[in-house]
Amino acid sequence: MSSADGGQEVLRFEEVTVRFEDEVAALNRVSFRLLEGESRILLGAAGSGKTVLLKTSIGLIRPSEGRVYLFGTDITELPEDDLIDLRARVGVLFQEGGLFDSLTVEENVAYPLLNQRHARFAPEEVRRRVIEALRFVELEHTLDKLPSELSGGMKRRVGIARANVTEPALVLYDSPTAGLDPITATTIMTLILKARDTKNTTTVMATHRYQDGYLLASYRYNPVTGRIERAPVEEIRRGGTKYLVLREGRLVFEGTQLDIEACDDPYVKKFVKRLQD
Repeated sequence: MSSADGGQEVLRFEEVTVRFEDEVAALNRVSFRLLEGESRILLGAAGSGKTVLLKTSIGLIRPSEGRVYLFGTDITELPEDDLIDLRARVGVLFQEGGLFDSLTVEENVAYPLLNQRHARFAPEEVRRRVIEALRFVELEHTLDKLPSELSGGMKRRVGIARANVTEPALVLYDSPTAGLDPITATTIMTLILKARDTKNTTTVMATHRYQDGYLLASYRYNPVTGRIERAPVEEIRRGGTKYLVLREGRLVFEGTQLDIEACDDPYVKKFVKRLQD
């Protein structure tokens, strides 16, 4: 589906509410849309609804009210069998990497390729793609290792390789730097920027770290230098990357890096300041 802005619509929430058995709204009438090549940064305290929003985006959680559209398809009540094909177009980095403990790094990264319902790859093609994905995160030497043999940062890098190995149109990152030291966290964010900017991947990242959002919103990956560089102010102002700030399931702010820095809302202002400390 093409939007009025001329871009292809990837994800849309229309007044989405999610309630669990206790009837407390984990998401409360949330609305936003995401176009091809854009990024969204989900900020919010623990329990604010960030992970619920990500899971609802791909039908792992169903809305109690409202509608969710993924790649132009209304998935609100879509049968699970039909959801499988749409999810195959989405890469996901789960919290703390989400690797299978009993599988090697190679097997973990190969998993999405081997579970494509309508795409079959020869073993040599699977291995080629896995090595390429691991080379992208500079871990091609870890093919035979188990997750238990990796550091926390290395697990996250393998998770990024797995999330991107199918070259998905949309990638969801759930707290990609949680629990990591600042240097390792910056490495992870550089890889996320690299994946986004070299493949024009639509990106949604949930995080508790304002610094992560700042990098995603304000920097771009330069493939010539292999480094991230400050984006022009005009590009930031255009709003391809926006923050969504959640508070107790409600979307209380949506805007660019410049908007959030200028926001006077007490909750948003306090939250951003706290994350900058």
